[in-house]
Amino acid sequence: MIVAGIQFDIAWEDPTENFARAATLIQQAVEDGARLIALPEMFATGFSMRADAMAAHASTIQTFLAGTASAYEVWLVAGYAMQGETRPVNACGVYSPDGDEVLLYRKIHPFSLAREHEHYEGGDTLATIDIEGIRVTPLICYDLRFPEIFRAAADATDLFVVIANWPSRRAHAWRTLLAARAIDDQAWVLGVNRVGEAEGYPHRGDTSLLNPWGEVVSTLADEPGLVLNEVDAEVIRQAREHFPFLRDRRRDLYRRLEDEE
Repeated sequence: MIVAGIQFDIAWEDPTENFARAATLIQQAVEDGARLIALPEMFATGFSMRADAMAAHASTIQTFLAGTASAYEVWLVAGYAMQGETRPVNACGVYSPDGDEVLLYRKIHPFSLAREHEHYEGGDTLATIDIEGIRVTPLICYDLRFPEIFRAAADATDLFVVIANWPSRRAHAWRTLLAARAIDDQAWVLGVNRVGEAEGYPHRGDTSLLNPWGEVVSTLADEPGLVLNEVDAEVIRQAREHFPFLRDRRRDLYRRLEDEE
């Protein structure tokens, strides 16, 4: 399956403008043969801490994603804020070619350094979906720093899609952690970031697709555009068969050591 990660300069808290910017690149990805297309974290508003105001756009964003997925008959993965049980949540939806939202993931780790946890509540479940033979698990930005949740989903995942608003000052960490998660979990990893400036913080993108050996297959920095390449589940199967690192985990021991700590 051909997958695409789209990066662009997100207009601050302006869904209408961001729909137009995303639509141009989505069309390009479709013309290049992409079946799954991923957009950055909170692609329609930017990573704003005005949580209630951002969540108020949820239905408009969902309508755009559903209509776009249906019009092009592709799978869309995209992030947006929506109302949770007690506070808004930073979420990622997966939309099918029929325009249905078939998966909704809520960011498990709000970014405390930006006080995100004070405005958005964290999720507590992982979600994986089979997309045309590729088992896809979406995660969001700060989640990348927590290998525990990747390992929890690894056995059921061929492709991790990590959508983000990751600033340039920590670009080295972004690139390194994407590679580490691919190597750790012997999985494809698609990291989708934004470009441009937000609240005084520049973002260089570095949207990248990595194979299960942590090698960068395709990447783009510093400009709007897309990363596009084929992802093959058979590559994952062969990697795990020839190098059975995941089978050597001692899960019961790890749990005991954590409890003792």
